[in-house]
Formats: sequence, C-alpha cells, structure tokens
Amino acid sequence: MLGRLFRDTLRTISGEPHAPEADTPRAEEVNPLEEYFFNNPGRSMTKWLHYLEIYHRHLVKFRGCSPVVVEIGIGMGGSLQMWRHYFGPGAQIVGIDNRPECLDLQDDATTIMIGSQEDREFLASVRQSLPRIDVLIDDGGHTTPQQRTTFEELYSHLQPNGVYMCEELHTSLWPSWAGGHGKPGTFLEYSKSLVDRLSAWHSEGQATLPVDEFTQTTHSIHFYDSVVVIEKRPMERPRQLRSESAG
Repeated sequence: MLGRLFRDTLRTISGEPHAPEADTPRAEEVNPLEEYFFNNPGRSMTKWLHYLEIYHRHLVKFRGCSPVVVEIGIGMGGSLQMWRHYFGPGAQIVGIDNRPECLDLQDDATTIMIGSQEDREFLASVRQSLPRIDVLIDDGGHTTPQQRTTFEELYSHLQPNGVYMCEELHTSLWPSWAGGHGKPGTFLEYSKSLVDRLSAWHSEGQATLPVDEFTQTTHSIHFYDSVVVIEKRPMERPRQLRSESAG
C-alpha cells in the first residue's frame, strides 16, 4: 500500500495523469520489500524504485527457504539487513566489497568478504567458501570488466535453480564509463548476446553458436531498465508436440 501511495505522490508532483486504483489488494501493493524500504528500521541504502518490484518478482520463491544470498557492493549496509528481513532468519546473507571497513557490518546473521570483483583469484575463493549460492546480486562497481568477470566466475556456481541479477546496466551507455549506445564490449551488449546462447538448440550445428553449458543450464533472461535477471534451470533440447482433438 505504501508503495502505491509513494508512486501516486510522484505522479501528482510530476503532473502525470493516473486513474484511481481499486481498494482490492494486488501483488504490487503487498511487496514486502517496498514496505521495508519505505519504513526502513535499519541502516541507509539507495535503490531505484523499480528495482524493488524486480527483486520481489524473481526472488519471492526463496522466501522462508533458507537461501544463500550474495550481494556484491555493500554500500552503507542497509540492503544486507533488508535481505535478511525479506528471506527470513534461516537465510545466509553474504556481502562482498573491496572496502575493509565493511567488516564492521559483519554479525551473526551476515558474512562479509573483502576483495575485488574483478579479481578472478578472489572470486575463486568465494566459490570455495560458499559451496552453494542461490541468489547473486551484482550491485558492485558497475564497470563492464567488473560485471563480466563476476558473471564469468560465479554464474556457473549458482545452484541449478538459482537467480543471477546484475544492476546498473545503464553505465554501459555512458561514454564517461567507457560505454555508449550499441558499443561492442559493454556488459549490456554482452548480456544481449546471451539471448542467442539461450536458443542455441536451434542453431543447426553452426560452429559460431554451439549448445554450451549456458544453454543447458539457463531457463530465461529478463531485461528491465538497468537490470538483467538470469534464471537457471536444467534444460533439455526443446520438443515440439502435437495435440489432436480427443473428440
């Protein structure tokens, strides 16, 4: 409800017309992440408003299931507390950052690991320390080398039904961050190329698009403003079936 009121306030300020919303609760009105964020009882955090909906849409299945949740980029530590609240007391929350002072945020409910997400040896130590990862959220340095290295080193380590999120993809559009619209090599363009690999079953043996581990372990890719969400699931070669009338 608070999320709806906040959005209505934004529309009123901006002069954006909107129709009255019914009193019947809808999924967007009961997003517990919005409720937590707008009534924050803990440390500070900064989030784009639409991220909260994306999180809930893809991560709700892990609530109450004691997931291992890794967030790269700790910021002020508020989101680590939010994840703990959202997933429940059985969750293992792991924060990764390159700032040693973030160790002060470690407690019985949260593990802090210090290292660079662009350091492949460090990321190998993350794999060794965490035999299972259910959810990985890359909210780290937001540069293409960091985002791509993290994906290449940790995506395959997610459990077979895990969820991988990379945020702040808009930095790929910024010339000041070595990006630009359609510029080859940015993480946004790299993410787009994953769509082809998702459908490599249909490449008819073309050497440039083989069926690989990503094809066999990835169910779907979801693009949003500044966010890509990749959902894992063991996949087999697609089968086309025919259904005839039973009558």
